[in-house]
Amino acid sequence: MKTQNDTHPSYPDLCLTFVKGGSFSMGDKDGTTGILEHEVKVSSYYIGKYLVTQRLWHSLMGNNPSFSIGGKRPVETVSWSDAQDFIKKLNSCQSVQNFLQNLDPAGTEFRLPTEAEWEYAARGGNKSRGFVYSGNDKLKEVGWYDENSSGEIKPVGLKFPNELGLFDMSGNVWEWCQDWYGEDYYEQCAEKGLAIDPQGPDEGVDRVLRGGSSFRYPLYCRAAYRYDAHPEYRDGGLGFRLVVPCQLTGKQDGFH
Repeated sequence: MKTQNDTHPSYPDLCLTFVKGGSFSMGDKDGTTGILEHEVKVSSYYIGKYLVTQRLWHSLMGNNPSFSIGGKRPVETVSWSDAQDFIKKLNSCQSVQNFLQNLDPAGTEFRLPTEAEWEYAARGGNKSRGFVYSGNDKLKEVGWYDENSSGEIKPVGLKFPNELGLFDMSGNVWEWCQDWYGEDYYEQCAEKGLAIDPQGPDEGVDRVLRGGSSFRYPLYCRAAYRYDAHPEYRDGGLGFRLVVPCQLTGKQDGFH
């Protein structure tokens, strides 16, 4: 692999970090949230070092839907469907396709993370030290939440990153995931044994949200905590982060 972090030269804050695939225990280890722990294996991928910022959104979409204005603040007041529109336009740019093809290993195209990819990255991937929050057991070190945010969304990258160098995965804004939300989906996965690249239920009403926000208690910011909302719902605490799966060639099995 060429570098650990790859940044597109034309789009601000579009910086990707490689996440080597592997296995992990997804869910709550100590029972605090009541979310079932089960074994999951994910393939390698790239994930955004930062949440999608307002200036990145504006550079592509030409507008800014956010309530708390600031170029380096996460874009918010965006629905799951709004995020899909942004991603579709991003993937249509030839310079973006060239950028992804020049990664090592090459990337396919941008999308939202699956719930499993999000949690694996939030926990630090294969460098995980087992923290409750993304990067630390002390939330104030790594995230913005109700007790330290003064009730506002903060610019990205001000707190300490997690083991993979990812910022703001606990707190600041909720992050949309690709999956439909299923309350009993974890139970279904556990019954089948090791879940490999789980994609969530085939259908549903709500989409998955992860990470908590500046307006929420620490419980919501735990790496294991799950939340959900209708894909057309917009709120000043909802944003997103990008993922790019690796393009597999030859004898690659997706976990290296």
